[in-house]
Amino acid sequence: MITTHDVAAYILRRCGEMTAMKLEKLVYYCQAWSLVWEEEPLFLEEIEAGATGPVVASLYNKHRGMFSVSEWPDGNPDRLNAAQRETVDAVLDFYGDKSPQWLGDLAQMEAPWKHARRALADAQGGWQEITHAAMAAYYASLPDEG
Repeated sequence: MITTHDVAAYILRRCGEMTAMKLEKLVYYCQAWSLVWEEEPLFLEEIEAGATGPVVASLYNKHRGMFSVSEWPDGNPDRLNAAQRETVDAVLDFYGDKSPQWLGDLAQMEAPWKHARRALADAQGGWQEITHAAMAAYYASLPDEG
């Protein structure tokens, strides 16, 4: 199985430099849509509902304090198979040109993040898991725009 680091490396190779916040949100949407389209997780690391939106702790711990990232040496983009690349590419085609703030705002308006954060105050620190089940159920319920 690939890791979030492999997905991050693939995203950066395809899109180039971006903010760390945007990278986190794109990785989140890659996982969410893999759960819907492939009916399996893209990677096994937990996604948590941080105060500023969905975050993968292993990615956050690597980019903490950085505004932007241009490469991800901890990952290998060539580890993604054809189906995984297709999923990530489709996510990037839809979400890739959006601003980091837009992606963060969108994720915070959606049920998986809201549900995971329900016991915490709006700006309160703390990390609650956004489950695969919550992501799959929510994103599968969205209308198909294709």
